[in-house]
Amino acid sequence: MTTPDLHQLWQQTLSDWQASGLSGAAYCKQESLVYHRFVYWRQKLTSNTEPSKPVQTRSGFARVAPVPDAGAGAGAGAGLTVSLPGGVSIT
Repeated sequence: MTTPDLHQLWQQTLSDWQASGLSGAAYCKQESLVYHRFVYWRQKLTSNTEPSKPVQTRSGFARVAPVPDAGAGAGAGAGLTVSLPGGVSIT
């Protein structure tokens, strides 16, 4: 088979796989395909057709505001406590 024929064959195979709703491993088992070849062609053909998506990182500053503590005496508010999700507090 020529390279364009292989591309076309695997493009059709990948389209059939996506339409099947099966996992890659299950589809390969059902169709008697070698899984590592399936993965190779899936990566090769999808990297050519799908533009890479930029990784979005979340950065910035958190707003910090004092919380009035009605029961605290003078000088008791000199510390800082950071409360994190999961009940973790850093003092």
